[in-house]
Amino acid sequence: MANENNSLTTEFILIGFTDHPVLKILLFLVFFAIYLITMVGNLGLVALISMEHRLHTPMYIFLGNLALMDSCCSCAIIPKMLENFFSEGKMISLYECMAQFYFLCLAETADCFLLAAMAYDRYVAICSPLQYHTMMSKKLCIQMTIGTFIASNLHSMIHVGLLLRLTFCRSNQIDHFFCDILPLYRLSCTDPYINELMIYIFSMPIQIFTIATVLFSYICILFTIFKMTSKEGRGKAFSTCASHFLSVSIFYICLLMYIRPFEEGDKDIPVAIFYIIVIPLLNPFIYSLRNKEVINGLKKCMKNYNIVK
Repeated sequence: MANENNSLTTEFILIGFTDHPVLKILLFLVFFAIYLITMVGNLGLVALISMEHRLHTPMYIFLGNLALMDSCCSCAIIPKMLENFFSEGKMISLYECMAQFYFLCLAETADCFLLAAMAYDRYVAICSPLQYHTMMSKKLCIQMTIGTFIASNLHSMIHVGLLLRLTFCRSNQIDHFFCDILPLYRLSCTDPYINELMIYIFSMPIQIFTIATVLFSYICILFTIFKMTSKEGRGKAFSTCASHFLSVSIFYICLLMYIRPFEEGDKDIPVAIFYIIVIPLLNPFIYSLRNKEVINGLKKCMKNYNIVK
């Protein structure tokens, strides 16, 4: 019976969005535009940081990797979602499903660590500016980045490996626009207790550690800023942290909304859209529009390009 069930669930159906013809075309165009802007914005930021030597500092190295992970997240989800708007079956194979969740988990876990690393970087820069180059050396920055990707990869592999132990026999319809872990639990005829336990053992400590790092860093930053007597110094400190604080606030508010227990999958689709699709779209603009170093680096690259041409 188990073998029969396994043979019936080698593919899943992603129910996704509406089947209304006009709405499908409209949603396809909207999400296709979002995908293009997201990829151009994030990969453009990665290229800019790579080419501009003045941006080869810990903060921008972390930012470049964050943009890379946002691109990975978008590539894992949106192309299949766009395909399913005009696909009759809306099918996704079991291994495609596992791969999609793996890259999503990898990107989101890395984002948590990178945002925490960026918060720590701002803490050192504002609270201990004289010791910045020793406390945030390039060697430490590279070690933190490598550690982030190793930890994120292991975290993703653990959850994907545990998903592969499940057998799916209740239905093959996923009430979502991508392969998320909780909808898959609802389709399993194997008790997912071990999977859920591993989420608490591995995922919760990651969230607690990264959120605690961000909160500690910004509490110390605020105390330092309030102690400053110079208005110019306060303004410069606030502008240094503003982009990152806005990005990390949006990320964690959406994350906490997204990981809360839920009963009906369709209720979480709007939150999932914002958390997985909109945030990667916003980040390049949050970090670029009010960041003089990024803007100056972009102007310099454009000027050099025009000279070459």
